[in-house]
Amino acid sequence: MSDSDDETGESEKQLKIIILGDGASGKTSLSNRYSQEHFAKQYQQTVGLDFYLKRIVIGNDIHVTLQVWDIGGQTLGGKMLENYIYGAHGVLLVYDITNSTSFDNIEDWFQKVKEVFKDQEKGPHIALVGNKMDLEHMRAIKPEKHNKLAQELNFSSHFVSAKTGDSVNLCFQRIAAEILGIKLSKAEMEQASRVVKAEVANYSNTESAVPRPQSSHTKSALCATM
Repeated sequence: MSDSDDETGESEKQLKIIILGDGASGKTSLSNRYSQEHFAKQYQQTVGLDFYLKRIVIGNDIHVTLQVWDIGGQTLGGKMLENYIYGAHGVLLVYDITNSTSFDNIEDWFQKVKEVFKDQEKGPHIALVGNKMDLEHMRAIKPEKHNKLAQELNFSSHFVSAKTGDSVNLCFQRIAAEILGIKLSKAEMEQASRVVKAEVANYSNTESAVPRPQSSHTKSALCATM
């Protein structure tokens, strides 16, 4: 990870966090919810990658800039995927709890990460993230199966809803703290656990989705979470 001096002269940690998983697992919704507290009503497939920034404060006044990379789900066999993964401090492997295939493919995504870091002494922090907890009544992957995979592969374990915002901030806050070796206080955990009011979603509109062109710009959401 790298440090930089901000405008006040304070040292600021920078973490590269990438989000991987099958298309329609909710990666872009998760990125938008975290960086901009927004949930899109229509599904649009990410082509290539989208990039976001978010500044947070954790622990004893430690300023952290998270670079959140939303990697398109169709890039599993893409030539650029290794470049996207390279240098990551944290990897969120996201699946849809109502879609068993998206869970089954998690190990394929993890394999790509291992290939990139095979010659390095230490790899990134890996988090297994079950998304769409608002659709608990449609769950296809039982929590026990999720927890078993997380334990076997030494992943941290998270359940979130990009639609409602449930546990989204907490997920990223915990991951950043674990990467930096910081223990979050009870107050920080409670603040990060707040639920953001959601907009109506349309998860089923995947077949008619119009892919966006590859994004080369930065979508900034420079917010401090105290």
